[in-house]
Amino acid sequence: MITAIQDCTLVNQKNVFYKLFSYQGKSNYTLVLLHDSLGCVTLWRDWPELLAEQLQCDVLVYDRVGYGLSDKMDTTKRGQDYLKQEAVFLKAFLEELELDKVALFGHSDGASIALLFAAMYPEQTLALVAEAGHIFVEQVTLDGVQAAKTAYETTDLGERLVKYHGTKVDDVVRAWVDTWLSPEFKDWTVEEEMKGIVSPLLFIQGDQDEYGSLDQVEKTISNAQGIAEKVIFANIGHTPHKEIKEPTLEAIISFFKAHI
Repeated sequence: MITAIQDCTLVNQKNVFYKLFSYQGKSNYTLVLLHDSLGCVTLWRDWPELLAEQLQCDVLVYDRVGYGLSDKMDTTKRGQDYLKQEAVFLKAFLEELELDKVALFGHSDGASIALLFAAMYPEQTLALVAEAGHIFVEQVTLDGVQAAKTAYETTDLGERLVKYHGTKVDDVVRAWVDTWLSPEFKDWTVEEEMKGIVSPLLFIQGDQDEYGSLDQVEKTISNAQGIAEKVIFANIGHTPHKEIKEPTLEAIISFFKAHI
C-alpha cells in the first residue's frame, strides 16, 4: 500500500511544494522525480505511485521554484549555468528533508538536472534514469523550443498550462524559451561534466525526439564512468513515459531493480 503526504518546505528562502509517496513496508531508498521545462508535480500523473509500488521504495516529487505550487521565481532571466544551479538547489532540498542517498528519474530539463546532480554529487546518487535529457545545444533543440514558443503565442497552450502553474505561466514559458533561444546560450554544454558520473545510468530517448538527437545519448553514456545503458524507442518523440507508458515503465523498473 502506498501513502502520500504533501507539504511545503523552505529552501534558500523559497517555499517548495512536494509530495512524498511512501511504500508501506521496508523502503531501501527514495527515488526523486524531476520534471521538465513546463512540468510540475501534478503532470507526473500516476507515475509516482506506480514506481513506488513496483520498486517498493519511497518516491519524492517536487515543483521547482517558479512552477506548480512552489514560490514564484525572482526573475525569468537565467544564466548558462541554470541547470547546474537546479542541481545545487536539489542538494539543499534533500538536506532539508534529511535525505542522504537517492535515486533519480528526470525528464528533459529534469533529466539534465539529474545528470548534473549525479556528476556533482556522486556519493549521494545511487542510480539515475535520464529521459530525453540534453547536455549541449543542437539546432533541433532550438527548432523545438521555437515551435513551442509559437504554440504558446498562437494556441490555447497557455490556457491549458494555467491549470498547473496559475499566474506563473508566463514566467514559466519565458524562462525556458528566452534562455534557450538567447545568443548567449547557443554554446552551452555540460558534456565534459558527464565524466563525473560514476553511478549506474540509463538514458531513455525516442528516435524522433523533437528536442534532441541521439548524439545527446551517445555523448552522455560515452563520458560516464560507471555502468551506462541506453534504451532507444523507435518512432517515439520527446516523452516516452507518456507516449509508450508501459515499455518505458518496464525499462525503468528493470534498470533500478538490477542496479540498486
